[in-house]
Amino acid sequence: MTAIFFDLDGTLTDPKPGITRSIQYALGKLDRAVPPEDELTWCIGPPLRASLKKLVGTDELADRALLLYRERFGDIGLFENEVYPGIEHILSTLARSGRRLFVATSKANIYAERIIDHFKLRVYFERVFGAELDGTRSDKTDLLRHALLSAGVDPSLAIMIGDRSFDMEGARNNGMTAVGVLYGYGSEAELREAGAHHVSATPRGLLDHTG
Repeated sequence: MTAIFFDLDGTLTDPKPGITRSIQYALGKLDRAVPPEDELTWCIGPPLRASLKKLVGTDELADRALLLYRERFGDIGLFENEVYPGIEHILSTLARSGRRLFVATSKANIYAERIIDHFKLRVYFERVFGAELDGTRSDKTDLLRHALLSAGVDPSLAIMIGDRSFDMEGARNNGMTAVGVLYGYGSEAELREAGAHHVSATPRGLLDHTG
């Protein structure tokens, strides 16, 4: 395998406080019921607008909620986040082995870039691929297709590592090897049902599935 693509939220970093509190902020501004943070973790990973629509019910309200979410997330929520223990060791080991490393996230690229820079992970990655603010390439299949073409990577020699079904499906749909992680926000059942070739319980375990 010559190229490895990492999801961001739930795979490289734990973004729970920033994402859930920014959703709470948006719901509060819309005078909607505000669930506890732990009841909003299902929103971590999938395209955000779709999750917001499930919470507020209509396209119009989802668009308003997304703008309000960004109002808080862009200044505060972005950094209510932390790198999972062991991730830097894995990235360093893989980089030294000569693999090409990329980030592929449904998060808006403008935020993903800032997070990677904030946590000083830029040195490990050739490029960060994310969605546009208008939702373009928020679908993981579309995002990975774009990333593979842009980077000139043969999908049969590429791995996608992520914590949700969308990551596994995106990899499978593009002919990549799909590796799921259990320390993020998806269950083993979710990952395997979505077609994970391998599942790792810890960051360190990823080294067993990236050969």
